[in-house]
Amino acid sequence: MFEKPQSEHHWFEDLLGDWTAEGECVMGPDQPPLKTASRATVRSVGGLWFITETEGDGPDGKSYQTVATLGYDVKRGKYVGTFIGSMGSYQWVYEGSLDSSGKQLVLDCDGPGFDGAAMAHYQDIVEKVSPDHWVLRSRVQLEDGSWNSFMQSHHHRVK
Repeated sequence: MFEKPQSEHHWFEDLLGDWTAEGECVMGPDQPPLKTASRATVRSVGGLWFITETEGDGPDGKSYQTVATLGYDVKRGKYVGTFIGSMGSYQWVYEGSLDSSGKQLVLDCDGPGFDGAAMAHYQDIVEKVSPDHWVLRSRVQLEDGSWNSFMQSHHHRVK
C-alpha cells in the first residue's frame, strides 16, 4: 500500500530548504520588465511529494503567496503537480518530464490566456543550476506554435 520513492522522486531533493528569489516578468508585448522578490520553502511529504510555499512582493507592490506541489506518478510515468496563488482562482495542473540533460523539469499546463478570453498552453521549467541555485521560467505558446517567455525567477539557498 505505501509506495517508496523512486529515482524520479529523488530529483527534487536538491530543492529542499529555504530560498530567496529575484525575478523578472513581462506582462505584455508593450510592457517593460517588472522586478519581483520572494522567499520560498521547499519541503517533502514522505519523499514522494514536494511542496513549495512562496511569499513575495509583486511588481505592483502587493504581497502574494503561492503553493506548488510536485511529484512523480509512477503509474503514469510522468512528473505531475499543481500550482495555486493568491493572485487568482485558477488551479494550474502540471504534467511533464525531464529534458535530456536531467537538469530541467519541463511542466506543461493549460490556463487562462493573457487576454482573459481563451485558454492557452504554458510551460513552467525548473532548472537546477547548482546545489544552491535554481531557476523557474514560464512561457506561453503563441498561435503560431512558438513560445514567448514572460517570467524567470532565480532562487538562491538561504545559508
